[in-house]
Amino acid sequence: MTAQEWVYLFGGSVLGFIAAVFFARLLKPRSKAVAAGKLAAVAGLLLPTLAFAQPEHAGGGGEANLVLPDLSSVNFFGMNGHALLTIGLLFCVGGLLFGLTIFVQLRDLPVHRSMREISEMIYETCKTYLVTQGKFILLLWVFIAVIIALYFGYLAPVPGKSIAVTLPIILLFSLVGIAGSYGVAWFGIRVNTFANSRTAFAGLRGKPYPCMAIPLKSGMSVGMMLISVELLIMLCILLFIPRDYAGPCFIGFAIGESLGAAALRIAGGIFTKIADIGADLMKIVFKIKEDDARNPGVIADCTGDNAGDSVGPSADGFETYGVTGVALITFILLAVPNATTQVQLLVWIFVMRVAMLVSSAGAYFLNGAIAHAKYANSDEMDFEAPLTSLVWITSIISIILTYVVSYYMIPTLGDGTLWWKLASIISCGTLAGAIIPELVKVFTSTNSSHVKEVVKSAQEGGASLGILSGFVAGNFSGYWLGLCMVALMGLGYYFTTGVSMASLMLAPAVFAFGLVAFGFLGMGPVTIAVDSYGPVTDNAQSVYELSLIENVPNIEAELKKDFNIEVKFERAKHLLEANDGAGNTFKASAKPVLIGTAVVGATTMIFSIIMALTGGLSHDVQNLSLLHAPFMLGLITGGAMIYWFTGASTQAVTTGAYRAVEFIKANIKLEGVEKASVTDSKKVVQICTQYAQKGMFNIFLAVFFATLAFAFFEPFFFIGYLISIAVFGLYQAIFMANAGGAWDNAKKVVEVDLKQKGTPLHDATVIGDTVGDPFKDTSSVAMNPVIKFTTLFGLLAVELAVTLSAQNPVLAEGLAVAFFLVSMFFVHKSFYGMRIETKGN
Repeated sequence: MTAQEWVYLFGGSVLGFIAAVFFARLLKPRSKAVAAGKLAAVAGLLLPTLAFAQPEHAGGGGEANLVLPDLSSVNFFGMNGHALLTIGLLFCVGGLLFGLTIFVQLRDLPVHRSMREISEMIYETCKTYLVTQGKFILLLWVFIAVIIALYFGYLAPVPGKSIAVTLPIILLFSLVGIAGSYGVAWFGIRVNTFANSRTAFAGLRGKPYPCMAIPLKSGMSVGMMLISVELLIMLCILLFIPRDYAGPCFIGFAIGESLGAAALRIAGGIFTKIADIGADLMKIVFKIKEDDARNPGVIADCTGDNAGDSVGPSADGFETYGVTGVALITFILLAVPNATTQVQLLVWIFVMRVAMLVSSAGAYFLNGAIAHAKYANSDEMDFEAPLTSLVWITSIISIILTYVVSYYMIPTLGDGTLWWKLASIISCGTLAGAIIPELVKVFTSTNSSHVKEVVKSAQEGGASLGILSGFVAGNFSGYWLGLCMVALMGLGYYFTTGVSMASLMLAPAVFAFGLVAFGFLGMGPVTIAVDSYGPVTDNAQSVYELSLIENVPNIEAELKKDFNIEVKFERAKHLLEANDGAGNTFKASAKPVLIGTAVVGATTMIFSIIMALTGGLSHDVQNLSLLHAPFMLGLITGGAMIYWFTGASTQAVTTGAYRAVEFIKANIKLEGVEKASVTDSKKVVQICTQYAQKGMFNIFLAVFFATLAFAFFEPFFFIGYLISIAVFGLYQAIFMANAGGAWDNAKKVVEVDLKQKGTPLHDATVIGDTVGDPFKDTSSVAMNPVIKFTTLFGLLAVELAVTLSAQNPVLAEGLAVAFFLVSMFFVHKSFYGMRIETKGN
């Protein structure tokens, strides 16, 4: 390198590092300095890269250079593929109308004003949180936009296409992806905050069925809306964007929704557990009841239920569904040489998605009719039973439709056997979507022996033994769920053996794994529905307590006159608590499904990177081996990042919860007041938001710059790294999610079945639950978007690195060091900049 080149490298990297450090310290919500600081940091770090950018570079474009085949060139059911998928748009509109109809029904359900006021207050705080997060996500998007602009605008513009067209398209669709994740998250909290007060009110009648039906209806509304919006956007790209520009649109869209989901999932997980722990510990400190209205942390806890358990999963599910679809599209275009086969597979996949949307809606109505006939007039019911039957009915209908649609759409594909082989592979994933929740219930259900073991351990050994039993449950769950996924993926692989698929595509096993992930999502609306069930039931219990409805003058006469209710207060509280236990179980059951999809789907995305690095498996394939040292080192490095991420996200919760507890203890008033002041409640929400954003900022920048650093270090090191974070992340997430679920429902058993609130046993299980809170709702659930964001962003990062290395290898190595140092700074800051500090330290 020349002296001038060294000056650019050193000066630019140092400037970026200093800018990142300086503005990280200034990070405050709504601060105008934040945007300028981020831009300065990125511009400084990328200055040397920009200096050597070569706009005239002829090659590149990566996945954005992929051109879709002509969908109208193949006929299905007497019409061409383009026309058939156009009909699919009507089904998407039907799904949207389904979601909106339930939205209106929930809004119009009867509810007492005292409960409606609480749910509207929760919604207003959620709205404030979402607005703040929206601005924050747009600032994070600046980082991604710079890389996109650098790669597609300078280093590797898409050949034959104008930069002035392709670059704005990719950037625009990245914003569309963010808007999609953000929009469905907003819809989710609005629906859930209608449902929480209506569920609480329904409990007053003393019948269990309405307490189950309302949260499930709310969840289906969110699930159908989410999948319909996702599918509608992807179909619009397929059908209405010119074929040679669809690649940039899909890549931009996937990156945007991945960023939105990562931010909402991680920040929401930190927020909700700060509030939850802060509110829970007050039960031990002051011996007050669950969701005591005098506790300023309760409103923040309710907001967190939505921020972490509604906003996060909705955005996560939206992104998972989209990214898996983009991965399969990319695979087909890269690995399948024949254009006719490409069209057959692409149209088949999207028709299957429409069919699965229909199967979910049909299963919901069928299951609803069965549950209504069985439980509508019952005084007792197992709240988990209708949710379980919904999952299995959906799975069975989806599998039947998979074979029927495949038979009629692709009967002559390949050697004539592929229609049932591909259907069988998808069915492996669909079965996983039903079997995995059953396995999760073994470790987290209030009826499970593992949860009962946690309670027994706490009875004799207090919190210590209770916590150890939870660790046992989490570890055992990793074994069984891991083997289940391996078995179903292995079965999918089995159907690819032989020459039938190998003659049509490269690496058919990778396609099989992608289809298994696709099958995981076959029950997307139902998976989201049972997951969304949890925050509604949790909020319903809180709304009941916060409404102080029992203290309203002449309330029994008023309820009889206005709603014809013979009120049963104690019965209502019992039903709402028991229903919350079912919500906890099914929140836990959805998490391994999503993380499993992320890991299985990541295989397909990693294959896209391998294809780019090896020229379609024509060279350097030997580097994908333990004998290639960088690949082996990458495998080891991924584990380090997963364990750092676990600690960093938990640290943000710990520090935030400390500040929340500190404030609540100083300001809680137990004498002479009925409820906490709005000002104090808003302060707790502010504390939660502040530490959620600080934690997310550190984590995002560490992941962002680590991805760049490892991609620049050595491409096959990066492949090993991506494989490693997927595998380590899978087991870490399963362990933490199910251990946390066991602790959570152990507390619920003590409260509902044993009726021992306020006892030492209850205190012990509350402590276990506070340990499990960041396990199950912060660290574990965020593995999914982190894995997918890293893999998807890695598509750009590694191509950027390879392109720049070909032009100036010394510069690329220098940037790898610079990026890694910045990543390490934010890793360091995620603890030392977030740790608890008190006066005198």
